[in-house]
Amino acid sequence: DSLLQEKFKKNLEKMILSPTLYMPYMKKQVQWISRTVMVKNNDIDEAMKVLNGIMSREGMLKRWRGTRHYERPTQARQRVNYEKCKAIYDEDMSNKVRFIMRKNRTDPYPGC
Repeated sequence: DSLLQEKFKKNLEKMILSPTLYMPYMKKQVQWISRTVMVKNNDIDEAMKVLNGIMSREGMLKRWRGTRHYERPTQARQRVNYEKCKAIYDEDMSNKVRFIMRKNRTDPYPGC
């Protein structure tokens, strides 16, 4: 009886986890899990704004635009290298801004 409860607990833990962890054959399908946007008072524009926000946050628009045309391998390498360099630059600049904007620092030019 306790062995059966142990199995049930393991299966319950699997259900709480994401689908990719217990359904390896569905790795590609997870990106198409449906999203529901409710339309209130026939306001289609507001619903489209919400839907576009969801799609942009999840990277769907970027992926769709990237696959509309064939990308040559050299272009793909250039794009990936550019994205890596941009991420490094953005992180460095945010660290610099955070360093400059910190509180309780000594005055670099006293008396001016």
